[in-house]
Amino acid sequence: MPVERLVGKPAPQFEMDAVMPNKEFGKVSLEQIKKQDKWTVLYFYPMDFTFVCPTEIIALSDRYDEFEDLDAEVIGVSTDTIHTHKAWINTPRDQNGLGELKYPLAADTNHVVSKEYGVFIEEQGIALRGLFIISPEGELMYSVVHHNNIGREVDEVLRVLQALQTGGLCPANWKPGQETLKV
Repeated sequence: MPVERLVGKPAPQFEMDAVMPNKEFGKVSLEQIKKQDKWTVLYFYPMDFTFVCPTEIIALSDRYDEFEDLDAEVIGVSTDTIHTHKAWINTPRDQNGLGELKYPLAADTNHVVSKEYGVFIEEQGIALRGLFIISPEGELMYSVVHHNNIGREVDEVLRVLQALQTGGLCPANWKPGQETLKV
Protein backbone atom coordinates (compact mmCIF):
# COMPACT_ATOMS: atom_id res chain seq x y z
CA MET A 1 0.00 0.00 0.00
CA PRO A 2 1.57 3.34 -1.01
CA VAL A 3 2.12 5.86 1.77
CA GLU A 4 1.16 9.47 1.12
CA ARG A 5 3.93 12.04 1.47
CA LEU A 6 3.24 14.75 4.05
CA VAL A 7 6.44 16.83 4.03
CA GLY A 8 6.26 19.82 1.71
CA LYS A 9 2.46 19.82 1.70
CA PRO A 10 -0.08 21.68 3.83
CA ALA A 11 -0.15 20.04 7.25
CA PRO A 12 -3.38 18.24 8.14
CA GLN A 13 -5.55 20.63 10.13
CA PHE A 14 -6.40 19.71 13.70
CA GLU A 15 -8.38 20.90 16.67
CA MET A 16 -8.23 18.82 19.83
CA ASP A 17 -9.24 19.04 23.46
CA ALA A 18 -6.20 19.53 25.66
CA VAL A 19 -4.93 20.09 29.17
CA MET A 20 -3.32 23.51 29.10
CA PRO A 21 -0.20 24.54 31.07
CA ASN A 22 -2.46 26.07 33.75
CA LYS A 23 -4.04 22.56 34.13
CA GLU A 24 -7.39 23.75 32.77
CA PHE A 25 -9.15 22.09 29.86
CA GLY A 26 -9.03 23.94 26.57
CA LYS A 27 -8.54 23.42 22.86
CA VAL A 28 -5.51 23.51 20.59
CA SER A 29 -5.64 23.95 16.83
CA LEU A 30 -3.23 24.45 13.99
CA GLU A 31 -5.33 27.36 12.75
CA GLN A 32 -4.96 29.16 16.10
CA ILE A 33 -1.16 28.78 16.02
CA LYS A 34 -0.97 29.92 12.38
CA LYS A 35 -2.93 33.08 13.31
CA GLN A 36 -0.18 33.82 15.84
CA ASP A 37 2.40 33.45 13.03
CA LYS A 38 4.25 30.74 14.97
CA TRP A 39 5.91 27.46 14.15
CA THR A 40 4.27 24.29 15.46
CA VAL A 41 6.12 21.34 16.97
CA LEU A 42 3.48 18.62 17.10
CA TYR A 43 4.51 15.32 18.58
CA PHE A 44 2.71 12.09 19.27
CA TYR A 45 3.46 9.56 21.99
CA PRO A 46 1.84 6.18 22.72
CA MET A 47 0.11 6.61 26.08
CA ASP A 48 0.08 8.16 29.51
CA PHE A 49 1.53 6.46 32.61
CA THR A 50 4.24 4.62 30.68
CA PHE A 51 8.03 4.61 31.00
CA VAL A 52 9.70 6.31 28.01
CA CYS A 53 6.96 8.90 27.45
CA PRO A 54 7.46 10.95 30.62
CA THR A 55 11.19 11.28 29.94
CA GLU A 56 10.63 13.04 26.63
CA ILE A 57 7.52 14.99 27.66
CA ILE A 58 9.40 16.39 30.66
CA ALA A 59 12.56 17.02 28.61
CA LEU A 60 10.57 19.07 26.08
CA SER A 61 8.84 20.99 28.87
CA ASP A 62 12.12 21.71 30.65
CA ARG A 63 13.42 23.26 27.40
CA TYR A 64 10.15 24.96 26.40
CA ASP A 65 11.63 28.45 26.78
CA GLU A 66 14.03 27.65 23.93
CA PHE A 67 11.10 26.75 21.67
CA GLU A 68 9.29 29.89 22.76
CA ASP A 69 12.38 31.96 21.85
CA LEU A 70 12.14 30.44 18.35
CA ASP A 71 8.45 31.42 18.01
CA ALA A 72 7.34 27.80 18.22
CA GLU A 73 4.42 26.23 20.03
CA VAL A 74 4.83 22.67 21.30
CA ILE A 75 1.87 20.30 21.53
CA GLY A 76 2.03 16.73 22.83
CA VAL A 77 -0.64 14.27 21.67
CA SER A 78 -1.75 10.78 22.61
CA THR A 79 -4.98 8.83 22.21
CA ASP A 80 -5.66 9.10 25.97
CA THR A 81 -8.40 11.37 27.32
CA ILE A 82 -7.84 14.86 28.75
CA HIS A 83 -8.84 13.41 32.13
CA THR A 84 -6.04 10.84 31.98
CA HIS A 85 -3.63 13.60 30.88
CA LYS A 86 -4.66 15.75 33.83
CA ALA A 87 -4.26 12.86 36.29
CA TRP A 88 -0.74 12.24 34.92
CA ILE A 89 0.17 15.93 35.12
CA ASN A 90 -1.10 16.01 38.71
CA THR A 91 1.12 13.03 39.60
CA PRO A 92 4.55 14.11 40.93
CA ARG A 93 7.56 13.39 38.75
CA ASP A 94 9.13 11.16 41.40
CA GLN A 95 6.04 8.91 41.12
CA ASN A 96 6.26 8.51 37.29
CA GLY A 97 4.10 11.60 36.77
CA LEU A 98 4.69 14.72 34.74
CA GLY A 99 4.25 17.48 37.29
CA GLU A 100 4.16 20.99 35.84
CA LEU A 101 4.20 21.23 32.04
CA LYS A 102 4.80 24.39 30.01
CA TYR A 103 2.80 23.32 26.94
CA PRO A 104 -0.53 21.56 26.29
CA LEU A 105 -1.16 17.83 26.10
CA ALA A 106 -3.90 17.10 23.57
CA ALA A 107 -6.30 14.16 23.42
CA ASP A 108 -6.83 12.42 20.08
CA THR A 109 -9.44 10.04 21.47
CA ASN A 110 -11.17 9.53 18.10
CA HIS A 111 -7.77 8.84 16.44
CA VAL A 112 -8.48 11.24 13.58
CA VAL A 113 -5.34 13.35 13.96
CA SER A 114 -2.96 10.43 14.54
CA LYS A 115 -4.38 8.73 11.42
CA GLU A 116 -4.03 11.90 9.32
CA TYR A 117 -0.40 12.23 10.39
CA GLY A 118 0.24 8.54 9.67
CA VAL A 119 1.26 7.48 13.18
CA PHE A 120 -1.76 5.47 14.37
CA ILE A 121 -1.22 1.79 15.26
CA GLU A 122 -4.65 0.37 14.46
CA GLU A 123 -4.15 -2.95 16.31
CA GLN A 124 -3.22 -1.20 19.57
CA GLY A 125 -5.27 2.00 19.39
CA ILE A 126 -2.19 4.12 20.15
CA ALA A 127 0.21 6.38 18.26
CA LEU A 128 3.82 5.83 17.28
CA ARG A 129 6.39 8.42 18.34
CA GLY A 130 5.96 10.90 15.52
CA LEU A 131 7.22 14.48 15.52
CA PHE A 132 6.22 17.11 12.97
CA ILE A 133 7.42 20.67 12.48
CA ILE A 134 4.95 22.95 10.71
CA SER A 135 5.78 26.42 9.37
CA PRO A 136 3.72 29.49 10.35
CA GLU A 137 2.12 29.24 6.89
CA GLY A 138 0.95 25.69 7.62
CA GLU A 139 3.45 23.75 5.50
CA LEU A 140 4.64 20.48 7.03
CA MET A 141 8.41 20.95 6.92
CA TYR A 142 9.74 17.99 8.94
CA SER A 143 8.53 14.56 9.92
CA VAL A 144 10.19 11.81 11.92
CA VAL A 145 8.47 8.65 13.13
CA HIS A 146 10.15 5.88 15.04
CA HIS A 147 9.60 2.87 17.25
CA ASN A 148 7.91 3.48 20.60
CA ASN A 149 10.86 2.10 22.57
CA ILE A 150 13.04 5.13 21.74
CA GLY A 151 12.60 8.63 23.16
CA ARG A 152 13.35 11.74 21.14
CA GLU A 153 16.40 14.00 21.41
CA VAL A 154 15.38 17.57 22.28
CA ASP A 155 18.66 19.03 20.99
CA GLU A 156 17.96 17.54 17.56
CA VAL A 157 14.41 18.91 17.47
CA LEU A 158 15.72 22.39 18.30
CA ARG A 159 18.53 22.05 15.74
CA VAL A 160 16.11 21.06 12.96
CA LEU A 161 13.70 23.85 13.88
CA GLN A 162 16.51 26.40 13.70
CA ALA A 163 17.78 24.92 10.42
CA LEU A 164 14.31 25.24 8.90
CA GLN A 165 14.06 28.81 10.12
CA THR A 166 17.24 29.80 8.26
CA GLY A 167 15.43 29.30 4.98
CA GLY A 168 18.78 28.16 3.59
CA LEU A 169 20.51 24.93 2.70
CA CYS A 170 21.96 23.35 5.84
CA PRO A 171 24.63 20.68 5.33
CA ALA A 172 25.03 17.52 7.38
CA ASN A 173 25.94 18.21 11.00
CA TRP A 174 24.92 21.87 10.65
CA LYS A 175 24.67 23.64 14.01
CA PRO A 176 22.87 26.89 14.83
CA GLY A 177 25.13 29.85 14.13
CA GLN A 178 27.00 28.12 11.32
CA GLU A 179 26.83 29.27 7.72
CA THR A 180 24.35 27.72 5.35
CA LEU A 181 25.48 26.47 1.94
CA LYS A 182 25.97 29.03 -0.83
CA VAL A 183 24.54 28.08 -4.20
